[in-house]
Amino acid sequence: MSDTAIVHIVEDDESLRASLDSLLRSVGLATRMYGSARAFMDADRPDAPGCLVLDIRLPGMSGLDFQAQLADSGVHLPVILMTGFGDIPMSVRGMKAGAVDFLTKPFRDQDMLDAVATAIERDQARRAAEDGAADLLGLFQTLSPRERQVMALVTAGKMNKQVAGDLNLSEITVKIHRGHAMRKMGARSLADLVRMAEALRLRSDGSTDRQT
Repeated sequence: MSDTAIVHIVEDDESLRASLDSLLRSVGLATRMYGSARAFMDADRPDAPGCLVLDIRLPGMSGLDFQAQLADSGVHLPVILMTGFGDIPMSVRGMKAGAVDFLTKPFRDQDMLDAVATAIERDQARRAAEDGAADLLGLFQTLSPRERQVMALVTAGKMNKQVAGDLNLSEITVKIHRGHAMRKMGARSLADLVRMAEALRLRSDGSTDRQT
């Protein structure tokens, strides 16, 4: 995975593609250009942070239909819509579907640069959150089944004595499992462990719907 952000430009107007390419490269951004939605979907794209600059009107598939297809295909790049004046109602629909911004042609260079910066920051934050969730799940999977149960009940607000009764264990055994769980998870306090349980969407039986 690369840390270099890439701006993907999907625009059938060759002159506008070239203009956007020049603008974005002038501030040190890498770009990839596509003349259609199909060209983007067929391309071999690196796993890198970035965003998608997308024209509302494209040959073969509208920008809004393409935006929906991206979500269905598991492509999570933030989208910036480019629109003609008459396409504004369509662009509002795109914003409601999750687009970062829409820019009416002709737009100012700075408006495009600002929108791209916001979109890249959003994608980087999403990736960081996903990486953190994956790391947390990896730690959780080092716990024994009993440690997971104890963690689930303790973080649900139960006292050691109650946990012991629920699991038919001695209170000292519960304390040992709780200590092991905190150490393996890297939790410095019960509050830390509670936040981890919430992030994992931990169930009372010690299972989680988080996937690797």
